[in-house]
Amino acid sequence: QVQLVESGGGLGQPGGSLRLSCAASGFTFSNYAMSWYRQVPGKERERVATVGTTGGTTNYPDSVKGRFTISRDNVKNELYLQMNSLNPEDTAVYYCNRRPNYPSWGQGTLVTVSS
Repeated sequence: QVQLVESGGGLGQPGGSLRLSCAASGFTFSNYAMSWYRQVPGKERERVATVGTTGGTTNYPDSVKGRFTISRDNVKNELYLQMNSLNPEDTAVYYCNRRPNYPSWGQGTLVTVSS
């Protein structure tokens, strides 16, 4: 009964910011590295950020490096993605998952970047 519930998406302006949250339950959150992913219809899911179990290690692809920041709260069992300097290419459905991935994904949260 792993549950991953994403929230915080919505309409963002180019150059603006959004903060996504992921509420995790049904597993020992602090034992897993966690990642954020995004997907556009017709394209494969793309990993955009990873954070280690304690929050001390992070990893980002070049497409978001310097703009996105992943963090976690192991007391609240929550994962976050701070998205700054948004551009239209960030428009996607964003998902969270542990690593290795749990095979059932959450509903995701839609981020639309448009003026």
